[in-house]
Amino acid sequence: MAQSHNRASRYSTPSFRFKRHLGPRRLEAMRSRKVFGVSLSLILINLAAIMERADENLLPSVYKEVSEAFNAGPSDLGYLTFTRNFVQGMASPLAGVLVIIYDRPTVLAMGTFCWALSTAAVGVSQHFSQVAFWRAVNGFGLAIVIPALQSFIADSYKDGARGTGFGLVNLVGSLGGIGGGVLATLMAGQQYWGMPGWRCAFLMMATLSALIGFLVFMFVVDPRKTTSITNNTGESYDREELIDKGNASAASIWLESWTAMKSVMKVQTFQVIVLQGIVGSLPWTAMVFLTMWFELIGFDHNSTAALLSLFAVGCATGSLIGGLVADRMSRLYPHSGRTMCAQFSAFMGIPFSFFLLKVIPQSISSYYTFSTTLLLMGLTISWNATAANGPMFAEVVPTKHRTMIYAFDRAFEGSVSSFAAPLVGILSEKIFGYDSKSVDPVKGSTREALALSQGLLSMMVVPFGLCCLFYTPLYKVFRRDRENVRLASLKEEEMI
Repeated sequence: MAQSHNRASRYSTPSFRFKRHLGPRRLEAMRSRKVFGVSLSLILINLAAIMERADENLLPSVYKEVSEAFNAGPSDLGYLTFTRNFVQGMASPLAGVLVIIYDRPTVLAMGTFCWALSTAAVGVSQHFSQVAFWRAVNGFGLAIVIPALQSFIADSYKDGARGTGFGLVNLVGSLGGIGGGVLATLMAGQQYWGMPGWRCAFLMMATLSALIGFLVFMFVVDPRKTTSITNNTGESYDREELIDKGNASAASIWLESWTAMKSVMKVQTFQVIVLQGIVGSLPWTAMVFLTMWFELIGFDHNSTAALLSLFAVGCATGSLIGGLVADRMSRLYPHSGRTMCAQFSAFMGIPFSFFLLKVIPQSISSYYTFSTTLLLMGLTISWNATAANGPMFAEVVPTKHRTMIYAFDRAFEGSVSSFAAPLVGILSEKIFGYDSKSVDPVKGSTREALALSQGLLSMMVVPFGLCCLFYTPLYKVFRRDRENVRLASLKEEEMI
């Protein structure tokens, strides 16, 4: 009876009622279609990753224009990033609850529509407080999308290839970030239909995001529905039905969510990765000021866009290289290979940050030195998520708890790292003497560029070093946690 009830409840969901109007056979044929040997579901999921990263890079790319439009200094702009990241972090566990109620394509679509609405609203905001409010809404949408997307990728690849899977989605996502950042930077100084270019960029990005969300909702298939298990009587079940069978004895969805939360929080590998992530995310959050820093040095919009595109290309390629190398290392050293790759990547952030912000002369004549440094920096410091964090999370919890572990990772890392952006602004203004009134709208300001670079350096070098150090306990705890999950999975399948 429980199984029949769960099936009935699934078929009565809004997503099912809406999708059946297309006709089951036609919809199923489109869902199972492959393009160049890749499933349509994975293609659309990667498109969602592209739009997610493009949306993240949109506002930092036009910080200078927003600063002028709303008379806001670096600390005010930092609070915008803080607001979005803090809300995103605190709301991330909601994604783990939603995937118990709905399938992941529906959850992804809900989050995408939410961030599309908020992006459009930022583009038409007339007051700084309105921008801050809609950035908070944007963080809520991303909180739903990112954990569900990560667990979707984890379920789509096997253990030995999961680093490559995360690397590919980071690669295409980074390309989206490049596109969003470059587009916004190039449009920022123009006028379109009597409207500032940065506002048009937000409206255009919102429209594309809503379209991708609709396609994900309609045509993406959750990989858990395609994985079947046969019991000892010869009867076959799909994996989602097995999860429903396990949930049938729970008093409610909230009880199941609480059980998943407690299970995730007890995993020591999760605790270690979250600890390093809290400090390891600080430099990446602080880097939202790089666009503003280059423009203060005196680079124009095109040169700034080119420099940050090189960095983004390096990060995109590096994330894939990190995933590939870690997959190979995990086969040679199953219990320590991924940790070694992560520590190497975190350590490389120290010399590159120092060289970029302190050694290179802060002048437009240093363009090619900046270019080379940013490219090499991106190639080496972007491994952690694809080489270690994402793949290791998938191996230390049961399949049904994967979205929850990614959600809680984002909750802790996102909420704490969100303080980095306002701290950069505060350090630059209060300690290093940044004065927004001294900035020339065209030529920038050498003095203010130096002050901002010192604030950036403070939030990059030390966190990178601590991140490298905090990975060390994984050499001991990862092996034990992974073996515990494998034994639990074997017992569960035997019981079934």
